[in-house]
Amino acid sequence: MQGRTPFHSPLALMSSLHPLLPQCLYQFLAFVPPSNESLRKPGTASVMVDTQRPLTLLLNSSVGDRDLCKIQYHFGEFGNYSLVVKTLSTSTQTVSCDLTINEGPINSYLRIALWFSCLFRLSLVIMVFVNYGGGKYWFFKHESWNGLTVADLVFPWFVFIMGTSIALALGSMLRWGSSKWKVLRKILWRSFVLILLGIIVVNPNYCLGPLSWDNLRIPGVLQRLGFTYLVVAALELLFTRPDSGTWEGQFPALQDILPYWPQWIFILVLEAIWLCLTFLLPVPDCPRGYLGPGGIGDFGKYPNCTGGAAGYIDRLLLGEKHMYQHPSSGVTYQSTMPYDPEGILGTINSIVMAFLGLQAGKITLFYKDQPKQIMSRFIIWGIGIISAILTKCSKEEGFIPINKNLWSISYVTTMSCFAFILLLLIYYLVDVKKWWSGAPFLYPGMNSILVYIGHQVFANYFPFKWKMQDSQSHAEHLTQNLTATTLWVIISYILYRRRIFWKI
Repeated sequence: MQGRTPFHSPLALMSSLHPLLPQCLYQFLAFVPPSNESLRKPGTASVMVDTQRPLTLLLNSSVGDRDLCKIQYHFGEFGNYSLVVKTLSTSTQTVSCDLTINEGPINSYLRIALWFSCLFRLSLVIMVFVNYGGGKYWFFKHESWNGLTVADLVFPWFVFIMGTSIALALGSMLRWGSSKWKVLRKILWRSFVLILLGIIVVNPNYCLGPLSWDNLRIPGVLQRLGFTYLVVAALELLFTRPDSGTWEGQFPALQDILPYWPQWIFILVLEAIWLCLTFLLPVPDCPRGYLGPGGIGDFGKYPNCTGGAAGYIDRLLLGEKHMYQHPSSGVTYQSTMPYDPEGILGTINSIVMAFLGLQAGKITLFYKDQPKQIMSRFIIWGIGIISAILTKCSKEEGFIPINKNLWSISYVTTMSCFAFILLLLIYYLVDVKKWWSGAPFLYPGMNSILVYIGHQVFANYFPFKWKMQDSQSHAEHLTQNLTATTLWVIISYILYRRRIFWKI
Protein backbone atom coordinates (compact mmCIF):
# COMPACT_ATOMS: atom_id res chain seq x y z
CA MET A 1 0.00 0.00 0.00
CA GLN A 2 1.28 3.46 -0.83
CA GLY A 3 0.31 6.88 0.50
CA ARG A 4 0.56 9.92 -1.79
CA THR A 5 -0.03 13.47 -0.63
CA PRO A 6 0.54 17.07 -1.79
CA PHE A 7 0.25 18.14 1.84
CA HIS A 8 2.90 20.66 2.90
CA SER A 9 3.66 19.20 6.32
CA PRO A 10 4.79 15.69 7.30
CA LEU A 11 2.09 13.14 8.12
CA ALA A 12 1.94 9.99 10.21
CA LEU A 13 -0.04 6.95 9.07
CA MET A 14 -1.25 4.63 11.82
CA SER A 15 -3.45 1.54 11.97
CA SER A 16 -5.69 -0.24 14.45
CA LEU A 17 -8.05 -3.21 14.40
CA HIS A 18 -11.55 -2.57 13.14
CA PRO A 19 -13.74 -1.19 15.97
CA LEU A 20 -16.14 -4.12 15.61
CA LEU A 21 -13.31 -6.26 17.00
CA PRO A 22 -11.70 -5.79 20.44
CA GLN A 23 -10.28 -2.25 20.71
CA CYS A 24 -6.54 -1.85 20.16
CA LEU A 25 -4.19 1.10 20.30
CA TYR A 26 -3.18 2.61 16.99
CA GLN A 27 0.17 1.37 15.74
CA PHE A 28 2.52 3.60 13.76
CA LEU A 29 2.88 2.47 10.14
CA ALA A 30 4.79 5.13 8.22
CA PHE A 31 6.04 8.70 8.13
CA VAL A 32 4.88 10.49 4.97
CA PRO A 33 7.23 13.38 4.04
CA PRO A 34 5.77 16.66 2.75
CA SER A 35 5.38 17.20 -0.99
CA ASN A 36 8.15 18.94 -2.98
CA GLU A 37 6.50 21.77 -4.91
CA SER A 38 9.62 22.72 -6.89
CA LEU A 39 9.84 19.20 -8.32
CA ARG A 40 6.06 18.77 -8.34
CA LYS A 41 6.62 15.53 -6.49
CA PRO A 42 4.12 14.40 -3.85
CA GLY A 43 5.33 12.81 -0.65
CA THR A 44 5.07 9.01 -0.69
CA ALA A 45 5.49 6.12 1.71
CA SER A 46 5.08 2.37 1.23
CA VAL A 47 3.87 0.04 3.97
CA MET A 48 2.65 -3.53 4.42
CA VAL A 49 -0.58 -4.08 6.34
CA ASP A 50 -2.22 -7.09 7.93
CA THR A 51 -4.90 -8.76 5.78
CA GLN A 52 -6.25 -11.16 8.38
CA ARG A 53 -8.65 -8.65 9.95
CA PRO A 54 -10.31 -5.35 9.00
CA LEU A 55 -8.17 -2.33 9.84
CA THR A 56 -8.78 1.31 10.67
CA LEU A 57 -6.22 3.67 9.08
CA LEU A 58 -5.66 7.02 10.75
CA LEU A 59 -3.79 9.88 9.06
CA ASN A 60 -2.30 12.28 11.56
CA SER A 61 -0.63 15.64 10.99
CA SER A 62 2.75 15.98 12.65
CA VAL A 63 2.07 19.70 13.01
CA GLY A 64 -0.48 20.27 15.71
CA ASP A 65 -1.06 16.55 16.18
CA ARG A 66 -4.40 16.67 14.37
CA ASP A 67 -6.33 13.68 13.07
CA LEU A 68 -6.91 14.44 9.39
CA CYS A 69 -8.89 11.41 8.18
CA LYS A 70 -9.85 7.90 9.14
CA ILE A 71 -10.61 4.96 6.84
CA GLN A 72 -11.87 1.48 7.69
CA TYR A 73 -11.02 -1.28 5.24
CA HIS A 74 -10.35 -5.01 5.02
CA PHE A 75 -7.34 -5.39 2.72
CA GLY A 76 -6.98 -8.51 0.57
CA GLU A 77 -3.93 -10.74 0.57
CA PHE A 78 -1.21 -9.61 -1.91
CA GLY A 79 -3.31 -6.67 -3.08
CA ASN A 80 -1.75 -3.28 -3.92
CA TYR A 81 -3.54 -0.14 -2.74
CA SER A 82 -2.98 3.62 -2.73
CA LEU A 83 -4.20 6.07 -0.12
CA VAL A 84 -4.37 9.38 -1.98
CA VAL A 85 -4.46 12.46 0.26
CA LYS A 86 -5.39 15.84 -1.28
CA THR A 87 -5.58 19.28 0.26
CA LEU A 88 -9.04 20.82 0.07
CA SER A 89 -8.37 23.91 2.13
CA THR A 90 -4.92 25.20 3.09
CA SER A 91 -6.22 27.59 5.73
CA THR A 92 -8.23 24.99 7.62
CA GLN A 93 -5.92 22.09 6.71
CA THR A 94 -8.88 20.14 5.38
CA VAL A 95 -7.95 17.08 3.34
CA SER A 96 -9.65 14.26 1.46
CA CYS A 97 -8.50 10.66 1.66
CA ASP A 98 -9.36 8.23 -1.11
CA LEU A 99 -8.39 4.57 -1.15
CA THR A 100 -7.87 3.10 -4.60
CA ILE A 101 -7.07 -0.47 -5.66
CA ASN A 102 -4.03 -0.63 -7.94
CA GLU A 103 -3.91 -4.43 -8.07
CA GLY A 104 -6.58 -6.69 -6.68
CA PRO A 105 -5.82 -9.51 -4.24
CA ILE A 106 -4.54 -12.58 -6.05
CA ASN A 107 -5.83 -15.10 -3.49
CA SER A 108 -9.30 -15.89 -2.20
CA TYR A 109 -8.25 -18.15 0.68
CA LEU A 110 -10.78 -16.69 3.10
CA ARG A 111 -13.84 -18.16 1.38
CA ILE A 112 -12.00 -21.36 0.48
CA ALA A 113 -10.86 -21.87 4.07
CA LEU A 114 -14.38 -21.23 5.30
CA TRP A 115 -16.09 -24.06 3.49
CA PHE A 116 -13.16 -26.45 3.96
CA SER A 117 -13.25 -25.67 7.66
CA CYS A 118 -17.01 -26.33 7.75
CA LEU A 119 -16.37 -29.98 6.87
CA PHE A 120 -13.43 -30.20 9.29
CA ARG A 121 -15.33 -28.63 12.19
CA LEU A 122 -18.47 -30.60 11.51
CA SER A 123 -16.32 -33.75 11.63
CA LEU A 124 -14.79 -32.63 14.92
CA VAL A 125 -18.17 -32.14 16.60
CA ILE A 126 -19.43 -35.50 15.32
CA MET A 127 -16.20 -37.14 16.55
CA VAL A 128 -16.71 -35.75 20.06
CA PHE A 129 -20.33 -36.96 20.09
CA VAL A 130 -19.36 -40.41 18.80
CA ASN A 131 -16.48 -40.79 21.25
CA TYR A 132 -18.82 -39.95 24.13
CA GLY A 133 -21.07 -42.82 23.08
CA GLY A 134 -23.49 -41.45 20.48
CA GLY A 135 -26.48 -42.30 22.65
CA LYS A 136 -25.46 -45.97 22.52
CA TYR A 137 -27.12 -46.31 19.12
CA TRP A 138 -25.49 -48.91 16.89
CA PHE A 139 -25.02 -46.54 13.96
CA PHE A 140 -22.89 -44.27 16.16
CA LYS A 141 -20.56 -47.16 17.02
CA HIS A 142 -17.65 -48.27 14.86
CA GLU A 143 -18.37 -51.26 12.65
CA SER A 144 -16.90 -54.46 14.11
CA TRP A 145 -15.14 -55.31 10.86
CA ASN A 146 -16.37 -54.90 7.28
CA GLY A 147 -19.04 -52.29 6.65
CA LEU A 148 -19.72 -48.68 7.50
CA THR A 149 -21.51 -46.65 10.17
CA VAL A 150 -21.71 -42.92 10.90
CA ALA A 151 -18.83 -43.29 13.38
CA ASP A 152 -16.58 -44.59 10.60
CA LEU A 153 -17.00 -41.41 8.54
CA VAL A 154 -15.34 -38.97 10.90
CA PHE A 155 -11.64 -39.86 11.15
CA PRO A 156 -11.01 -40.13 7.39
CA TRP A 157 -12.65 -36.73 6.89
CA PHE A 158 -10.19 -35.35 9.43
CA VAL A 159 -7.35 -36.77 7.37
CA PHE A 160 -8.91 -35.51 4.12
CA ILE A 161 -9.29 -31.92 5.36
CA MET A 162 -5.77 -32.01 6.78
CA GLY A 163 -4.63 -32.60 3.20
CA THR A 164 -6.62 -29.62 1.92
CA SER A 165 -5.15 -27.38 4.63
CA ILE A 166 -1.68 -28.36 3.46
CA ALA A 167 -2.51 -27.19 -0.06
CA LEU A 168 -3.77 -23.83 1.25
CA ALA A 169 -1.10 -23.21 3.86
CA LEU A 170 2.20 -24.12 2.22
CA GLY A 171 1.79 -21.93 -0.86
CA SER A 172 0.70 -19.01 1.30
CA MET A 173 3.70 -19.38 3.65
CA LEU A 174 6.12 -19.44 0.72
CA ARG A 175 4.48 -16.39 -0.84
CA TRP A 176 4.99 -14.52 2.42
CA GLY A 177 8.71 -15.11 2.07
CA SER A 178 9.29 -18.16 4.29
CA SER A 179 12.08 -20.39 3.05
CA LYS A 180 11.42 -24.07 2.40
CA TRP A 181 13.81 -24.99 5.22
CA LYS A 182 11.82 -22.86 7.65
CA VAL A 183 8.56 -24.43 6.49
CA LEU A 184 10.09 -27.91 6.77
CA ARG A 185 11.14 -27.20 10.37
CA LYS A 186 7.56 -26.20 11.17
CA ILE A 187 6.25 -29.38 9.54
CA LEU A 188 8.67 -31.52 11.57
CA TRP A 189 7.75 -29.73 14.80
CA ARG A 190 3.99 -30.11 14.27
CA SER A 191 4.36 -33.78 13.44
CA PHE A 192 6.53 -34.40 16.49
CA VAL A 193 4.09 -32.63 18.85
CA LEU A 194 1.08 -34.51 17.46
CA ILE A 195 2.82 -37.86 17.84
CA LEU A 196 4.04 -37.00 21.34
CA LEU A 197 0.57 -35.86 22.48
CA GLY A 198 -0.90 -39.09 21.14
CA ILE A 199 1.57 -41.31 22.98
CA ILE A 200 1.77 -39.44 26.29
CA VAL A 201 -1.62 -37.74 26.76
CA VAL A 202 -4.29 -39.58 24.74
CA ASN A 203 -3.29 -43.17 25.36
CA PRO A 204 -6.06 -45.73 25.99
CA ASN A 205 -3.65 -48.02 27.83
CA TYR A 206 -3.96 -45.72 30.85
CA CYS A 207 -7.01 -47.82 31.70
CA LEU A 208 -4.66 -50.78 32.25
CA GLY A 209 -2.81 -48.95 35.02
CA PRO A 210 0.06 -46.47 35.29
CA LEU A 211 1.65 -45.92 31.91
CA SER A 212 5.06 -47.46 31.40
CA TRP A 213 7.11 -48.73 28.50
CA ASP A 214 5.80 -52.24 29.15
CA ASN A 215 2.21 -51.31 28.22
CA LEU A 216 2.67 -48.15 26.13
CA ARG A 217 0.48 -48.11 23.03
CA ILE A 218 2.60 -46.70 20.21
CA PRO A 219 0.04 -46.22 17.38
CA GLY A 220 -2.98 -43.94 17.78
CA VAL A 221 -5.18 -41.32 16.16
CA LEU A 222 -2.89 -38.35 16.79
CA GLN A 223 0.16 -40.44 15.92
CA ARG A 224 -1.36 -41.33 12.56
CA LEU A 225 -2.36 -37.72 11.93
CA GLY A 226 1.17 -36.56 12.77
CA PHE A 227 2.95 -39.04 10.53
CA THR A 228 0.46 -38.57 7.68
CA TYR A 229 0.88 -34.81 7.90
CA LEU A 230 4.66 -35.18 7.84
CA VAL A 231 4.69 -37.28 4.65
CA VAL A 232 2.07 -35.36 2.67
CA ALA A 233 3.28 -31.89 3.70
CA ALA A 234 6.90 -32.76 2.91
CA LEU A 235 5.82 -34.21 -0.44
CA GLU A 236 3.90 -31.05 -1.30
CA LEU A 237 6.71 -28.80 -0.11
CA LEU A 238 9.06 -30.38 -2.66
CA PHE A 239 6.87 -29.24 -5.56
CA THR A 240 5.20 -26.06 -4.30
CA ARG A 241 6.55 -22.77 -5.65
CA PRO A 242 5.82 -19.29 -4.31
CA ASP A 243 4.59 -18.27 -7.77
CA SER A 244 2.56 -21.43 -8.45
CA GLY A 245 -0.55 -20.61 -10.43
CA THR A 246 -2.08 -21.49 -13.75
CA TRP A 247 -0.10 -24.17 -15.54
CA GLU A 248 0.69 -23.29 -19.11
CA GLY A 249 0.62 -26.70 -20.75
CA GLN A 250 -1.10 -28.60 -23.52
CA PHE A 251 -3.86 -29.81 -21.17
CA PRO A 252 -5.07 -26.79 -19.13
CA ALA A 253 -8.06 -28.83 -17.92
CA LEU A 254 -5.59 -30.99 -15.97
CA GLN A 255 -3.53 -28.15 -14.55
CA ASP A 256 -4.22 -29.37 -11.00
CA ILE A 257 -2.78 -32.83 -11.77
CA LEU A 258 -0.14 -32.94 -14.52
CA PRO A 259 2.40 -30.55 -12.95
CA TYR A 260 2.47 -32.84 -9.91
CA TRP A 261 3.02 -36.15 -11.67
CA PRO A 262 6.00 -37.07 -9.40
CA GLN A 263 3.65 -36.85 -6.41
CA TRP A 264 1.16 -39.15 -8.09
CA ILE A 265 3.90 -41.66 -8.87
CA PHE A 266 5.00 -41.60 -5.23
CA ILE A 267 1.42 -42.20 -4.04
CA LEU A 268 0.85 -44.98 -6.56
CA VAL A 269 4.08 -46.68 -5.44
CA LEU A 270 2.93 -46.43 -1.82
CA GLU A 271 -0.39 -48.01 -2.74
CA ALA A 272 1.40 -50.78 -4.65
CA ILE A 273 3.40 -51.48 -1.49
CA TRP A 274 0.16 -51.72 0.53
CA LEU A 275 -1.38 -54.11 -1.98
CA CYS A 276 1.74 -56.32 -2.13
CA LEU A 277 2.11 -56.53 1.64
CA THR A 278 -1.59 -57.09 2.18
CA PHE A 279 -2.06 -59.84 -0.41
CA LEU A 280 1.40 -61.37 -0.88
CA LEU A 281 3.13 -61.27 2.53
CA PRO A 282 3.30 -64.75 4.11
CA VAL A 283 1.64 -64.72 7.54
CA PRO A 284 2.33 -67.77 9.76
CA ASP A 285 -0.64 -70.16 10.00
CA CYS A 286 -2.83 -67.81 7.94
CA PRO A 287 -3.83 -67.76 4.26
CA ARG A 288 -2.21 -65.14 2.07
CA GLY A 289 -4.33 -62.06 1.50
CA TYR A 290 -6.53 -62.75 4.52
CA LEU A 291 -8.66 -59.68 5.38
CA GLY A 292 -10.88 -61.19 8.07
CA PRO A 293 -11.32 -60.54 11.82
CA GLY A 294 -10.11 -63.93 13.05
CA GLY A 295 -11.79 -65.38 16.13
CA ILE A 296 -15.08 -67.07 15.27
CA GLY A 297 -15.22 -65.26 11.93
CA ASP A 298 -14.88 -67.34 8.75
CA PHE A 299 -16.38 -70.26 10.70
CA GLY A 300 -13.47 -70.16 13.16
CA LYS A 301 -10.92 -71.39 10.61
CA TYR A 302 -8.35 -68.66 11.34
CA PRO A 303 -8.81 -67.61 15.00
CA ASN A 304 -5.34 -66.06 15.36
CA CYS A 305 -5.22 -64.24 12.01
CA THR A 306 -6.98 -61.00 12.97
CA GLY A 307 -6.20 -58.39 10.34
CA GLY A 308 -4.03 -60.65 8.23
CA ALA A 309 -0.79 -58.97 7.15
CA ALA A 310 -1.70 -55.68 8.90
CA GLY A 311 -2.01 -57.34 12.30
CA TYR A 312 1.06 -59.51 11.72
CA ILE A 313 3.29 -56.54 10.83
CA ASP A 314 2.21 -54.62 13.95
CA ARG A 315 2.74 -57.60 16.25
CA LEU A 316 6.13 -58.27 14.65
CA LEU A 317 7.47 -54.68 14.69
CA LEU A 318 5.70 -53.15 17.69
CA GLY A 319 4.98 -56.08 19.96
CA GLU A 320 1.55 -57.14 21.24
CA LYS A 321 1.74 -55.04 24.42
CA HIS A 322 2.32 -51.85 22.44
CA MET A 323 -0.90 -52.20 20.44
CA TYR A 324 -4.56 -51.50 21.11
CA GLN A 325 -5.77 -54.20 23.47
CA HIS A 326 -9.55 -54.05 22.92
CA PRO A 327 -10.32 -53.87 19.19
CA SER A 328 -13.96 -53.60 18.10
CA SER A 329 -13.67 -57.04 16.49
CA GLY A 330 -13.07 -58.64 19.88
CA VAL A 331 -16.69 -58.40 21.06
CA THR A 332 -18.45 -59.57 17.91
CA TYR A 333 -15.94 -62.12 16.66
CA GLN A 334 -14.44 -63.08 20.05
CA SER A 335 -10.93 -62.60 18.71
CA THR A 336 -8.15 -62.72 21.28
CA MET A 337 -5.27 -61.32 19.23
CA PRO A 338 -4.39 -57.65 19.85
CA TYR A 339 -5.12 -55.57 16.79
CA ASP A 340 -4.53 -51.84 16.26
CA PRO A 341 -6.83 -49.98 13.85
CA GLU A 342 -4.21 -47.21 13.62
CA GLY A 343 -1.39 -49.61 12.82
CA ILE A 344 1.56 -49.35 10.46
CA LEU A 345 0.12 -50.78 7.24
CA GLY A 346 -3.09 -48.76 7.41
CA THR A 347 -1.07 -45.54 7.70
CA ILE A 348 -0.10 -45.97 4.04
CA ASN A 349 -3.74 -45.55 3.02
CA SER A 350 -4.10 -42.70 5.48
CA ILE A 351 -1.42 -40.92 3.46
CA VAL A 352 -3.40 -41.65 0.29
CA MET A 353 -6.52 -40.17 1.92
CA ALA A 354 -4.69 -36.97 2.86
CA PHE A 355 -3.26 -36.74 -0.65
CA LEU A 356 -6.79 -36.87 -2.10
CA GLY A 357 -7.67 -34.03 0.27
CA LEU A 358 -4.62 -32.20 -1.03
CA GLN A 359 -6.09 -32.62 -4.51
CA ALA A 360 -9.32 -30.96 -3.37
CA GLY A 361 -7.28 -28.00 -2.17
CA LYS A 362 -5.49 -27.72 -5.49
CA ILE A 363 -8.79 -27.74 -7.37
CA THR A 364 -10.00 -24.73 -5.43
CA LEU A 365 -6.70 -22.87 -5.87
CA PHE A 366 -6.33 -23.49 -9.59
CA TYR A 367 -9.98 -22.77 -10.38
CA LYS A 368 -10.70 -20.07 -7.83
CA ASP A 369 -13.58 -17.73 -8.72
CA GLN A 370 -14.82 -20.39 -11.18
CA PRO A 371 -17.62 -22.11 -9.23
CA LYS A 372 -18.80 -24.24 -12.17
CA GLN A 373 -15.28 -25.63 -12.67
CA ILE A 374 -14.90 -26.38 -8.94
CA MET A 375 -18.29 -28.04 -8.61
CA SER A 376 -17.89 -30.11 -11.77
CA ARG A 377 -14.52 -31.42 -10.58
CA PHE A 378 -15.89 -32.22 -7.14
CA ILE A 379 -18.65 -34.21 -8.85
CA ILE A 380 -16.14 -36.10 -11.03
CA TRP A 381 -13.94 -36.96 -8.04
CA GLY A 382 -17.02 -37.96 -6.06
CA ILE A 383 -18.45 -40.43 -8.59
CA GLY A 384 -16.73 -43.42 -6.94
CA ILE A 385 -16.06 -45.74 -9.88
CA ILE A 386 -12.99 -47.28 -8.19
CA SER A 387 -14.97 -47.95 -5.01
CA ALA A 388 -17.78 -49.55 -6.97
CA ILE A 389 -15.33 -51.92 -8.68
CA LEU A 390 -13.40 -52.83 -5.52
CA THR A 391 -16.51 -53.48 -3.44
CA LYS A 392 -18.75 -54.81 -6.25
CA CYS A 393 -21.20 -52.10 -5.12
CA SER A 394 -21.66 -53.81 -1.73
CA LYS A 395 -21.12 -52.55 1.80
CA GLU A 396 -19.45 -55.61 3.31
CA GLU A 397 -18.14 -57.68 0.41
CA GLY A 398 -16.22 -57.34 -2.85
CA PHE A 399 -12.62 -57.76 -3.98
CA ILE A 400 -11.49 -55.44 -1.17
CA PRO A 401 -14.33 -54.75 1.31
CA ILE A 402 -14.82 -51.39 3.02
CA ASN A 403 -13.01 -51.76 6.33
CA LYS A 404 -12.13 -48.99 8.75
CA ASN A 405 -10.05 -51.31 10.97
CA LEU A 406 -7.77 -52.15 8.04
CA TRP A 407 -8.10 -48.75 6.37
CA SER A 408 -8.56 -50.69 3.16
CA ILE A 409 -8.12 -48.85 -0.13
CA SER A 410 -11.85 -49.25 -0.83
CA TYR A 411 -12.55 -47.53 2.52
CA VAL A 412 -10.28 -44.64 1.51
CA THR A 413 -11.76 -44.21 -1.97
CA THR A 414 -15.32 -44.41 -0.62
CA MET A 415 -14.68 -41.91 2.15
CA SER A 416 -12.95 -39.51 -0.23
CA CYS A 417 -15.95 -39.71 -2.58
CA PHE A 418 -18.24 -38.81 0.32
CA ALA A 419 -15.88 -35.97 1.26
CA PHE A 420 -15.89 -34.50 -2.25
CA ILE A 421 -19.69 -34.64 -2.43
CA LEU A 422 -20.03 -33.08 1.03
CA LEU A 423 -17.54 -30.37 0.05
CA LEU A 424 -19.63 -29.72 -3.05
CA LEU A 425 -22.72 -29.26 -0.89
CA ILE A 426 -20.95 -26.99 1.62
CA TYR A 427 -19.34 -24.97 -1.19
CA TYR A 428 -22.75 -24.44 -2.78
CA LEU A 429 -24.38 -23.39 0.52
CA VAL A 430 -21.54 -21.24 1.85
CA ASP A 431 -19.80 -19.78 -1.18
CA VAL A 432 -22.27 -19.84 -4.06
CA LYS A 433 -25.59 -19.18 -2.31
CA LYS A 434 -24.18 -17.74 0.93
CA TRP A 435 -26.97 -19.37 2.93
CA TRP A 436 -24.73 -20.59 5.78
CA SER A 437 -21.74 -19.16 7.62
CA GLY A 438 -20.55 -22.42 9.19
CA ALA A 439 -21.82 -21.63 12.71
CA PRO A 440 -21.88 -23.14 15.29
CA PHE A 441 -19.28 -25.63 14.04
CA LEU A 442 -16.93 -22.72 13.41
CA TYR A 443 -15.78 -22.42 17.01
CA PRO A 444 -14.57 -25.96 17.92
CA GLY A 445 -12.36 -25.96 14.84
CA MET A 446 -10.53 -22.87 16.08
CA ASN A 447 -9.20 -24.98 18.97
CA SER A 448 -9.41 -28.44 17.43
CA ILE A 449 -6.42 -29.97 19.26
CA LEU A 450 -7.58 -28.61 22.61
CA VAL A 451 -11.14 -29.90 22.06
CA TYR A 452 -9.94 -33.32 20.93
CA ILE A 453 -7.50 -33.81 23.81
CA GLY A 454 -9.83 -32.19 26.36
CA HIS A 455 -12.83 -34.34 25.52
CA GLN A 456 -10.64 -37.45 25.85
CA VAL A 457 -8.95 -36.48 29.12
CA PHE A 458 -12.12 -35.25 30.88
CA ALA A 459 -14.50 -37.84 29.40
CA ASN A 460 -15.31 -39.40 32.79
CA TYR A 461 -15.59 -36.17 34.78
CA PHE A 462 -18.70 -34.19 35.65
CA PRO A 463 -20.37 -32.31 33.91
CA PHE A 464 -19.39 -34.38 30.85
CA LYS A 465 -20.50 -37.59 32.52
CA TRP A 466 -22.68 -38.50 35.49
CA LYS A 467 -24.30 -41.56 37.04
CA MET A 468 -27.47 -42.50 35.15
CA GLN A 469 -30.67 -43.90 36.55
CA ASP A 470 -30.97 -46.46 33.76
CA SER A 471 -27.75 -47.38 31.98
CA GLN A 472 -29.76 -49.20 29.30
CA SER A 473 -31.75 -46.13 28.32
CA HIS A 474 -30.92 -44.61 24.95
CA ALA A 475 -32.63 -41.39 26.04
CA GLU A 476 -30.35 -40.94 29.06
CA HIS A 477 -27.23 -41.79 27.11
CA LEU A 478 -28.26 -39.43 24.31
CA THR A 479 -28.94 -36.61 26.77
CA GLN A 480 -25.58 -37.11 28.45
CA ASN A 481 -23.62 -37.33 25.19
CA LEU A 482 -25.38 -34.33 23.62
CA THR A 483 -24.80 -32.32 26.81
CA ALA A 484 -21.08 -33.16 26.82
CA THR A 485 -20.71 -32.32 23.13
CA THR A 486 -22.62 -29.05 23.54
CA LEU A 487 -20.42 -28.09 26.49
CA TRP A 488 -17.31 -28.41 24.31
CA VAL A 489 -18.94 -26.22 21.65
CA ILE A 490 -19.69 -23.63 24.35
CA ILE A 491 -16.16 -23.86 25.75
CA SER A 492 -14.70 -23.40 22.28
CA TYR A 493 -17.01 -20.39 21.71
CA ILE A 494 -15.84 -18.77 24.96
CA LEU A 495 -12.21 -19.35 24.00
CA TYR A 496 -12.93 -17.88 20.57
CA ARG A 497 -14.50 -14.76 22.09
CA ARG A 498 -11.51 -14.32 24.39
CA ARG A 499 -9.13 -14.84 21.44
CA ILE A 500 -7.53 -17.89 23.07
CA PHE A 501 -6.26 -20.37 20.49
CA TRP A 502 -4.05 -23.38 21.08
CA LYS A 503 -2.16 -24.24 17.94
CA ILE A 504 0.96 -26.26 17.19
